[in-house]
Amino acid sequence: MAATTYEQLKLHITPEKFYVEACDDGADDVLIIDRVSTEVTLSVKKDIPPSAVTRPIFGILGTIHLVAGNYLIVITKKTKIGEFFNHVIWKATDFDVLSYKKTMLHLTDIQLQDNKTFLAMINHVLSVDGFYFSTTYDLTHTLQRLSNTSPEFQEMSLLERADQRFVWNGHLLRELSAQPEVHRFALPVLHGFITMHSCSINGKYFDWILISRRSCFRAGVRYYVRGIDSEGHAANFVETEQIVHYNGSKASFVQTRGSIPVFWSQRPNLKYKPLPQINKVANHMDGFQRHFDSQVIIYGKQVIINLVNQKGSEKPLEQAFATMVSSLASGMIRYVAFDFHKECKNMRWDRLSILLDQVAETQDELSYFLVDPVGKVVTNQEGVFRSNCMDCLDRTNVIQSLLARRSLQAQLQRLGVLHVGQKLEEQDEFEKIYKNAWADNANACAKQYAGTGALKTDFTRTGKRTQLGLIMDGWNSLIRYYKNNFSDGFRQDSIDLFLGNYSVDELESHSPLSVPRDLKFLAVRNLYVFQVVKILVSKGIDGANSP
Repeated sequence: MAATTYEQLKLHITPEKFYVEACDDGADDVLIIDRVSTEVTLSVKKDIPPSAVTRPIFGILGTIHLVAGNYLIVITKKTKIGEFFNHVIWKATDFDVLSYKKTMLHLTDIQLQDNKTFLAMINHVLSVDGFYFSTTYDLTHTLQRLSNTSPEFQEMSLLERADQRFVWNGHLLRELSAQPEVHRFALPVLHGFITMHSCSINGKYFDWILISRRSCFRAGVRYYVRGIDSEGHAANFVETEQIVHYNGSKASFVQTRGSIPVFWSQRPNLKYKPLPQINKVANHMDGFQRHFDSQVIIYGKQVIINLVNQKGSEKPLEQAFATMVSSLASGMIRYVAFDFHKECKNMRWDRLSILLDQVAETQDELSYFLVDPVGKVVTNQEGVFRSNCMDCLDRTNVIQSLLARRSLQAQLQRLGVLHVGQKLEEQDEFEKIYKNAWADNANACAKQYAGTGALKTDFTRTGKRTQLGLIMDGWNSLIRYYKNNFSDGFRQDSIDLFLGNYSVDELESHSPLSVPRDLKFLAVRNLYVFQVVKILVSKGIDGANSP
């Protein structure tokens, strides 16, 4: 089976069935979903009844079971991001959630209300920007992983061969997954960030691409999901790959980010910055080892860059991380602690060069992936930098952008784009593209996890810390505070429903949604928000609430 899915689709709807017609050249396949029995079958175009209501769609996201029964989720709008080695990459920008049931008369009033809430949860997840797909290219794997595959892998469907960490609609596609004959209708969708730019330096044109893949394991929102789970999955784990394509040669540099991999929490409690709590009874080493065992298998050597504060409330987490690495005593793992806020206080962001110089030799050893125009692998990346702060957002993104630039400098010199002695940061036109793309990446990851744009993006965009940047960070910190305390519970529940961590049972006698609100808790909301505004205005904090 070719590793492609159908690109041109039409959805035909009758009261009894959904018919999804493949409209690619030469295709005769029709996916039939019985709205009563929920059975999925493969047929041909002549079986579509002329009475059906027809509309174009751009992919099947999958199905979800709610109180009213099954719902089909389809992509109704898409935007072209660019072309990637002659493969078109799309962003899904609108969706439709279609009920299998023709009426809701079988539901009680409470069930109707619950079903409405669950639908709102699904629509909330779909409204968060950052769903990407390709019908012909496997977006879930890095260039290096794709280069090290068997002919059998190449023949698999996109769904079968995808890295399940990054297939955000994996749960929704479970029914189609079970039937290989319909896999060309099953579209794996990535959540994160992708940008592509055609660039020129010294009159030489190359494509520069940035991809961030968010893991759907231990996914969630900021204060509700921290640390690791029993399987070793880290919260807010993101794999970021920077790619260069020049004259047929392809170069790639991969980094990861993820929550400090011990069992800890930081649940919202109306305090401006809740204290992190390390679990006193959990077997931290077990989860920690599971996490890094899998990371070493996937990526090779691990160079941990821990950017949290080494005093105050963050100090115990830094110490716990360092102790775990020391206890594990693995030659594949190196630990580097860099107190970002201390080193860069008073807007001395030039001091980030201290960290870059400290890891420069290690970065050269890890190298990057490079393949020549005929497909021969020239160099492999031997390991990754695994960066984290508290949220793995703001500080982390700044450092990742600097490490990625250093790798790109080496790649472009090797490919002959940069002349000997030329510095990438001196290429004004490219630098603007580069900095803005990394700032956009920061904003995307931050909105998906913390609910607001990233902090510190003035530095990422301009290379300087500014007073306006401080003000914007204060505003975003205030919005994060509000969302963390008053809307993130709904956001977390929505993600858990979408990913299949929670399954709806319409036979439940007691609705999980009928939890009484604590009115006293809600009543103090405005008072606390007012206090936070006063703090932000009076102190003009740098990176307030901003791991």
